[in-house]
Amino acid sequence: MKKQLALSLLLSAALPPLAARAQAPAWPAISQQNRPWTRWWWEGSAVNPQDLTHLMTQYQQAGLGGMEITAIYGVKGAESQFIDFLSPKWMDMLTHTLTEGKRLNLGVDVAQASGWPFGGPWVTPADACKYVTYQTYTVKGGAQLADKVSFTQKPIATAIGHRVDIKELADPVATNKNMQALALEQVRFEKPLPLQALMAYPATGAAIDLTSKVDANGKLNWTAPAGTWTLYAIFQGWHGKQVERAGPGGEGDVIDHLSKTATEHYLQRFDQAFKGRDVKGVRAFFNDSYEVDDAQGEANWTPLMFSEFQRRRGYDLRQHLPGLFAKASADENARVLTDYRETISELLLENYTQAWATWAHGYGVKIRNQAHGSPANILDLYAATDIPETEGENLTRIKFASSAAHVTGKPLTSAETATWENDHFLSTLSDVKKAVDRMLLGGVNHIFYHGTAYSPQAAAWPGWLFYAAVEFNPQNPFWQDFGQLNRYAAHCQSFMQAGQPANDVLLYLPQYDAYQRPGNKALLQHFDGIEHGFKGLPIEATSELLLKQGYGYDFISDKQVQQVQASGSGLRTSGGAQYRTVLVPAARTMPLPTWQHLVQLAQAGATIVVQGALPTDVPGLGNLASRQAAFKKLVAQLQFKPVAGGQRATVGKGAFLLGDDVQQLLTQAGVQRETLVDNGLQCERRRTAGGHTYFLANWSDKAVTAWVPLATAAKSAALYDPMSEQLGQAALRQSAGGRAEVYVQLAPGASCLIDTKEAAAPASAAYAYQRSAGAPQPVAGPWAVRFVSGGPTLPAPLQVAQLDSWTKLAGEAGQKFAGTATYSTTFAMPTGSADGYLLDLGRVGQSARVQLNGQELGTLIGPAYQVYLPKNQLKASNTLAISVSNGMANRVADMDRQHQEWKLFYNVNMAAKLKENRGADGLFTAAQWSPVASGLLGPVTLTPTALGGPLPQ
Repeated sequence: MKKQLALSLLLSAALPPLAARAQAPAWPAISQQNRPWTRWWWEGSAVNPQDLTHLMTQYQQAGLGGMEITAIYGVKGAESQFIDFLSPKWMDMLTHTLTEGKRLNLGVDVAQASGWPFGGPWVTPADACKYVTYQTYTVKGGAQLADKVSFTQKPIATAIGHRVDIKELADPVATNKNMQALALEQVRFEKPLPLQALMAYPATGAAIDLTSKVDANGKLNWTAPAGTWTLYAIFQGWHGKQVERAGPGGEGDVIDHLSKTATEHYLQRFDQAFKGRDVKGVRAFFNDSYEVDDAQGEANWTPLMFSEFQRRRGYDLRQHLPGLFAKASADENARVLTDYRETISELLLENYTQAWATWAHGYGVKIRNQAHGSPANILDLYAATDIPETEGENLTRIKFASSAAHVTGKPLTSAETATWENDHFLSTLSDVKKAVDRMLLGGVNHIFYHGTAYSPQAAAWPGWLFYAAVEFNPQNPFWQDFGQLNRYAAHCQSFMQAGQPANDVLLYLPQYDAYQRPGNKALLQHFDGIEHGFKGLPIEATSELLLKQGYGYDFISDKQVQQVQASGSGLRTSGGAQYRTVLVPAARTMPLPTWQHLVQLAQAGATIVVQGALPTDVPGLGNLASRQAAFKKLVAQLQFKPVAGGQRATVGKGAFLLGDDVQQLLTQAGVQRETLVDNGLQCERRRTAGGHTYFLANWSDKAVTAWVPLATAAKSAALYDPMSEQLGQAALRQSAGGRAEVYVQLAPGASCLIDTKEAAAPASAAYAYQRSAGAPQPVAGPWAVRFVSGGPTLPAPLQVAQLDSWTKLAGEAGQKFAGTATYSTTFAMPTGSADGYLLDLGRVGQSARVQLNGQELGTLIGPAYQVYLPKNQLKASNTLAISVSNGMANRVADMDRQHQEWKLFYNVNMAAKLKENRGADGLFTAAQWSPVASGLLGPVTLTPTALGGPLPQ
């Protein structure tokens, strides 16, 4: 089937000794960890051992590597099967799952809340999330305050999908009956709030603490000295955020993430549940995002805030309450707000993330954490996590999690993948492949589909579903071909989980520039990639520029910068990753320790690149004058001289580079970009023993058939197609500029892996490049169409001369059909002397399995539906069978038009992503949809194809 390419294209003339040669190409063995995993929703935790085993067997057969159990809201009609979260019976189901997971080689993670964020009925008001509010009063000298020092919290009661009367709710909220039907989002009861501090501010000078002078009735027993005094009364409120999407036994208040006591009390409930149980089979505990503040107000306070602030920032926040609430000078406002936000960040890191990790490690279990959306430096939160997890569709956002993993030496970065790729039932396996590729390009190497709902065998189609998902469930017709996507992902991840990160640039995250920006009447700033928290700062454009121009980079925080060491002329992070430089993207403020460490790195031989201008100040208020003096002294020592693209200041063995042209500055720093992006390609690369691995994706609408330059040295390269499993020694040459170039052929939407070595390769089979050897020839049919599985009924068999959607060819039954049909035809041996033929199915709705003369040739999930037919498998007369599966959409749309009830869920009963798919009841509906094209749409062609031979120059 394959022909050897000319050795001049594959090898240099002189081979090194055998021990130094690269190995012949071979697919790595696929492990449980290489395979994609899925979020596994236990709706109502209404699970039983028989169905658990049945479903896990299906998941294993489809090529999944594991599941993350998340107990969520229940299904109406299944109430008698509900199991309270963490109850003995729930633990029995977990134990059974762990046992079966071991037998089936399926990993198991467990979300550490029923829904999200952490919270539940055992969370007391003392441990629930808090907020701060304040009142001001004015008192003139010689007078007393006539008003009571008090604040009554206004009531709030919101629920999902319906109105709720707070007068009908019991306090504490977790004591209410029928919590599944209530589906509460936020509850604040009307009540007086505890006073935290009462401070009196004169026109000038220090404030006076009057807290102890307020009696139980709110009366202030104090006569103001001369002058006019402004009093700030600080009150602590109950935020009222409820656990989202909680299942039975998991409903209740969200914890105070800033309190170590609250975190430890929360986890003690798990200690009780785990007592006497073997949970060693759990690989990781999981937190599904922060999301506390997607309710009214903010969870921006904790009872120990004043003492923690004093300890960490070195001054008393109570002396600067006007600055906290933006009532002082602009400079003081910014500095106090920065210090407050930094304190919040540290509390969230230490009292929640690290405390949780320490607890989990006591069980020998890792933590997976979605840190995005937190009011903190999320790079530091991710760094404290064993497996940082991200989500989304923006590469710069995705890179926050992978950056922390790369910098701190975490081998895995996971991702909630394909959450809302489209509205319900419309996403294809091709869509999901692009979502997987996006994650791989962002440095993710551990995919979690979003997701799979446990659905018992007795449930009527479409079974139990989740409100925001692609529905990776056996009842989805694309399950027939789901294994092909999983095998593809596993092949990719088997490479991308190996080796080390191979990025060149550490992109400094200007966290303090973001901290000091005032919010919209908010104390907190929530960080979620560049878009949320850093938008409008120079780093936004810089991070996008680096991606577009092919520079490999990772974000790095101040804490992480301060752990970087010089390594020759480069840098080594705490996790052992190697980089060429740090790039500071026009940061205005920078902590003194960070700047001091950058200077030290330069003195030891590193090159530090500063875009735009040097930082001009230190953030925060504490010990300000001495910090500013030390900072300015260091900056003044830099003596810049002109160089291409900017200026250079020699510092010890290294230097600072300063200027506006980032690309020229990076060139000065010895950083090469991957110019393959100019061909419309995108890549992520890893450093391996003696070489590099590239994941390469073509997201353009044109095929890429070209010599692709690499920014890393290589004398040999192996090429792997993770979809078709074709592999071989790649054609490689050295360009006139000295770069290694690899020849690749990628259809639109296709991807490949290139494994390069700095040593020459031994003689081995060459990659079988294909080239057209003639015009496409139609496979004209006629076609016999037989519907083989699916519903609601199987349409009658068809004989068609012209291919079209079965929604048109099979009448009313075809319009509502979701399932699989097999298309069969015969064709004669094509004429000519080609090595084989490229079978192109044209348009397919949605995935296809191809058989030639009874032999499986492959499963095609798109966007290109092509497979190579070797000539030696062809006969004088050939039978071609193509089994095509569509998705769930047409059958669901018919059910909605017929008003057949399938939306049976508590809490979020199938919300629509797009407003045009929202019915009069506010729920998702597909009733107005036109039938989605399904089946083999064609045209089907055979193109004579030659393998190997001379390649274009």
